[in-house]
Formats: sequence, structure tokens, C-alpha cells
Amino acid sequence: MSESHDARTRDGGAPRPGERERGGAAPAAAERDVPTDAPTDASAGADGATPATKSSDAHTKLTVWIALAANLVIAVAKLVGGLFAGSPALLSEAAHSVADSLNEVFLLAALRRSKRPADPGHPFGYGKERYFWALLAAVGIFVMGGCFSVFQGVEALRSSGEESTSGYVVGLVVLGVAFLAEGTSLARALLQVRGQEGGIGSDPALRTVVAEDGTAVLGVLLAIAGMALHMATGQVVYEAAASLAIGVLLLFVAFKLGADARDQLIGEGADPDTREAITAYLDAQAEIDGVATLLTMRLGQDSLLVAARVDLAPGHESEKLELVMERVKAGLTERWPEADQVFLDVTEAPEATKDHTSPDLTA
Repeated sequence: MSESHDARTRDGGAPRPGERERGGAAPAAAERDVPTDAPTDASAGADGATPATKSSDAHTKLTVWIALAANLVIAVAKLVGGLFAGSPALLSEAAHSVADSLNEVFLLAALRRSKRPADPGHPFGYGKERYFWALLAAVGIFVMGGCFSVFQGVEALRSSGEESTSGYVVGLVVLGVAFLAEGTSLARALLQVRGQEGGIGSDPALRTVVAEDGTAVLGVLLAIAGMALHMATGQVVYEAAASLAIGVLLLFVAFKLGADARDQLIGEGADPDTREAITAYLDAQAEIDGVATLLTMRLGQDSLLVAARVDLAPGHESEKLELVMERVKAGLTERWPEADQVFLDVTEAPEATKDHTSPDLTA
């Protein structure tokens, strides 16, 4: 019979080394659970976040607040200018800014709710809240931004071939101010990306802000081009084409953000380089004969679950097995601090070495 040793989370309740189960004798080491005190980083707070992560969150929150303030001001200006000029491209941009403003509210909620500490109902914490709110933000971009822009473009194409462009100068001024504001917000977000470990892909909130601001800058340029060509030629088709292009751009960005959030929500593993490095680390341990299975899953921005089934090398005393596994896990979490949930399952040695396995390790 093979023996299994599960490394429990800090609330698992497994007996400590040398302790006895209440009302019974101490179990054999080959049948004991190997507890883990996760997270092992002594600098982590009650919510499991390290100082570096908290600093990154503070920067991300500031970036989101800047984007929200810019989008609220721009949305009002675009809406007033669009109604005054009767410009479909400017109204499309107003819808885009309203959607972005709502999405920033979602992202602020994600930053706050994802840092709640683990509880019995959610033993792995609330890190995936970020992915849920990022998904809602993607839906907002798709519906409020993309679909409305496409609708505006179609309505403009159905109208007469020529329309008045009175008030378009005001609209172009509004778009010029919007370009400066969106560009400033985008520059702030890109500056944070450059200084953040893991780049843009490590934080769904920051990734969404960069996508929104980048799309907003391109959308403003398309709207300016459409309105300018409409003024120069008197043909609304150019502005309608700009609205359709803005809509298609928003739909694409929304789909990409939604796909990323979906992958993270359903259980995205660590990147291949990290998995290979963890496997190599376990294989390098003298007490481990081989790694049969390695499973990983992202539980949040700074939380990684690692579950490995390893074959124990022959000739090791069962009494020392628990201490060996503790040392292996401590070394793993030291090299990968985000691996705050580690489970090691020690299986029966391969047939080739079974005859040399210590009798204490077999049932």
C-alpha cells in the first residue's frame, strides 16, 4: 500500500512533529499529514500580501483613480460636444468614456475586495476577485462602448449623404483636450508597467487600465480623422466609418480582456518556466527520487497553489520524513514567495527501488 502525505494549509489542523493525536498513539510518519504554515513569508500581513505587493497595489490604485478622474471629465465634455455638434463619432467616444469610467469603479472594487483575508468559506482567500471584476469591466467595454459605437456608425450611414458640420470646431477642441488627458493617463499606466515585476500580465486591474487608455487614445485619433474628413468633404460616411472602427476596436479589446479573465477564473496555471523551475528544484532534492506530477494554479496576483506528487528516494527513516518535507517546502516558498499554498504527496517508491525501501515506509 502506498503512503500519502498531504501538506496542509495553516488551518488544516494536522498534528505538529512529536505531538500525539488526542486519545491515541502518535501515528507512523508514513501515515501523517505534513503541515505547512502558509504563507511562509514572515513579512506578509494578515491578508497574505507582502510589502512589495502592497506597494504595487497602492500604485495601481493611484493609476486607476487618475484614469477615473480623466474619464469622468472627458465623458461629460464629449457628451456635451457631441450633442452640440451632432457628431456620431464624438457621441461614440462619449459612450466609450462612460464605459471606461464605470470600469474603473469595478477595478477599484476589485483592488479592495481581493485583499480580504482567507476565511473558512474561502480558505484560499479572495485573490480571484480581481479576475471577476476584470471580466465585468470587459463586458462593460463590449456593451456600452463597442456596441453603442457600432450602432452610431450604422445610424450615420443610414442618414443622408451630407450633413451640417456646424459646431464641429468645438467638437475637435474637445477631442484635442481628451487626447491630452487620455495620453497622460496612459503614460502613467505604462510608467507603472515598466517598474512592476511581471509586467502588464501580472495585474488584471493594471492590464485593463492600459487597454482602456490605449484604446481611448486610438479612438480619439479615429474620431478626429472622421470629423475632419467630414468637414472637408461634407460626406458623413467618413465619420460613420470612424464610429464603426472605434466600435470594432472596442469589441476586440473587450474580447481579449474577457478571454484573459476567463482563463484566470477557471484556474490558470503558472507559466511554463516557473513550472519547469519548480520541477527541477524538487528533482534536485536528495530525498526525492522523482516528480510524478506537478500541478499549479494562480489563486490571485500574489498567490500560487503548488501540488506535487513525488517519489521518495529509498533509505530514509520514516521519523525524519516530516522534517524533510518541511525543509523542501520552506526552500520552495523561499525561492517562489508567491507559492503560499504548497501540497506535497509522497508516493510509493518505483518498482525498481521498492526492495531497497525502508520497512518503516511501507504498510
